[in-house]
Amino acid sequence: MFVIFGATGKVGKATVTSLSAEGAPVRAVLRDPAKAAPLAALGCEIAIVEIGDADAMAGAMRNATAVQLICPIDPHAADASRQMLRSIERMAEAIDAARPPRVLAISDYGAHLTIDTGITSLFRAMEERFRQCATRMVFLRSAEHMENWARYLKIAGETGILPSMHQPLSRPFPTVSAADIGDMAADLLLAGEDHGPSPRIVHGEGPREYTALEIAAALGRLLTQDVVARELPRADWPATLMRAGLSASYADLIVRLADVHNKGLIGVEAGVGEIRRGRTELSAALGPFRPDAQRVVS
Repeated sequence: MFVIFGATGKVGKATVTSLSAEGAPVRAVLRDPAKAAPLAALGCEIAIVEIGDADAMAGAMRNATAVQLICPIDPHAADASRQMLRSIERMAEAIDAARPPRVLAISDYGAHLTIDTGITSLFRAMEERFRQCATRMVFLRSAEHMENWARYLKIAGETGILPSMHQPLSRPFPTVSAADIGDMAADLLLAGEDHGPSPRIVHGEGPREYTALEIAAALGRLLTQDVVARELPRADWPATLMRAGLSASYADLIVRLADVHNKGLIGVEAGVGEIRRGRTELSAALGPFRPDAQRVVS
């Protein structure tokens, strides 16, 4: 039984779909029972669990062949760091109680860095805490998700501008479709063989790197209008993020990450683990978010 937490998210849903296509038994773990029907239709066993409930999480891990975990972060939380660290601790307590043979945790590019990397520092904390658990670990470190750029469609459509915190605009950076990360995770879960010392480190990114200029062009193609990338002044970053609906705490985490990103420090940990590349190009990942497509962007 493969136990997938966050089964309704972009990554989790892709993992569930891939596992189900292979005929693997799946227990889909989610918080909202109203979202269970599509997963049940795939043949999944359903478990309704709150991430903060370590006992319930441990129960959902019972009889697991392997468990996939992704730590949710509330972008509206008054103290996003504290909330995520609390969730990490509850997850670790559940792992220690249930003792599943293997855990695959979705982590982040740059999680190996010891400097302040904002939100990525929290994934470093997750890896450090999970290393203390008595189970074999796989850390699948994900590059920035391509789908996140769909959040800029509205402002790009209204102004013809993509305001970018990735600077300079011509600097390429790794990015990947969330669905490809889910597929990579399913492949790693199904493999199951011993790959040496725990934890196993896998880096997941797309078929190539992109620049902010290329992302603006991709948004323009979706909108069928010209879209140009412009560097967003550093002083405007926090207020811009908060206007987009993020809490001050979460916005600060993103700003600190962007500062490190722009120094070129967020990437693969040299000499450690392996790199897997998805097949999805940026335009294909953004396609479902076309203005004429029926969608819900989270």
